[in-house]
Amino acid sequence: MKNSKTTNIIVGLIFLSLGIILFGNNLKLWDINLFFDGWWTLFIIVPSVISLFRSGNKISSLTSITIGVLLLLACQDIITWSLIWKLILPIIFVSIGLSIIFGYNKNNKCDISDKKIKNDNNYIAIFSGNDITFDNKKFDGASCVSVFAGIDLDLRDAKISGDVVIECVSVFGGIDIKTPKNVSIKANGVPILGGVSDKTIGRGDSSPTIYINYVCVFGGVEIK
Repeated sequence: MKNSKTTNIIVGLIFLSLGIILFGNNLKLWDINLFFDGWWTLFIIVPSVISLFRSGNKISSLTSITIGVLLLLACQDIITWSLIWKLILPIIFVSIGLSIIFGYNKNNKCDISDKKIKNDNNYIAIFSGNDITFDNKKFDGASCVSVFAGIDLDLRDAKISGDVVIECVSVFGGIDIKTPKNVSIKANGVPILGGVSDKTIGRGDSSPTIYINYVCVFGGVEIK
């Protein structure tokens, strides 16, 4: 509740400030240019600051803020663009390392540390697509790696008799997972300038459970 209230205050202050600035500009009380050099970086910085106050991966939020600020400084000619490209990749690697060392999202109650993949369902897509459908076939887990590509894993008609784990790594790519309605979904992972869209939230608790463990670097995982 406290995090939610803080977030609402931050978002409210942002819109309040924008309204006051535009109000004064229109009445010629002042002339504040909202479209300064690098204004677009605010679309990285502001959501990341909001995410920092919410329950979530703090390291990912801090990484996004750092990259956004560096881009803003480059747009303002305070630092050079060549320095930006030298710093961004090390920052991302450090962020991934810290996220792995200190564990995944601590606020997510999903615990998959003792869950293991019990099969050889390994799917890799690099610069191409990979569509996998389990049609009335047994599914007991999978590993999906997407690099500059997309993977579509359709489990809507799969036979799932017990808890299973899906390991997902998405780097500049996307992984779509379509799940049956008679299972629970628990997702946990590390988003680095990427994220997960879980459209199964609110479905209710069912048995068995699909545990989705993800790492997203400029990529995403969508769970349906």
